[in-house]
Amino acid sequence: MKVKGGWRVLIGELSQRTGVNAHQLRYYEAQGLLEPDRGTNGYREYAHDAVLTVTQIRRLLEAGLSTQDIGYLLPCATGATPDLAPCVELVDALRGRLVGLDEQIDTLIRSRHALRDYIDTTERRMAEHYRAPACT
Repeated sequence: MKVKGGWRVLIGELSQRTGVNAHQLRYYEAQGLLEPDRGTNGYREYAHDAVLTVTQIRRLLEAGLSTQDIGYLLPCATGATPDLAPCVELVDALRGRLVGLDEQIDTLIRSRHALRDYIDTTERRMAEHYRAPACT
């Protein structure tokens, strides 16, 4: 729909254009990532650039960033990729998130090793149990 100040879309159309369901779009709004206007009927009306903003949000989520991280980074994003403005604070924030991901990966690797040890031990005990003669 054409309104004063440019094209606007309702949440259903934004959902169709981006492939993101309306519930998620409302969540992005609640997190401060999207800022729709309200029509006289109370419906959310998104500016034409909301499609780009949702694309940026999705790509940053795919990179493992939280919505809080994205809220900090989004003003520095340009284009659909998105490209981020070159600034020290931004790089520090991204590096901090990467350190957190590395720590989570290390924890998962330790958990996998512990689980593998439990499986191996249990399988050995099962093999010994079934080889032993039955108790009478």
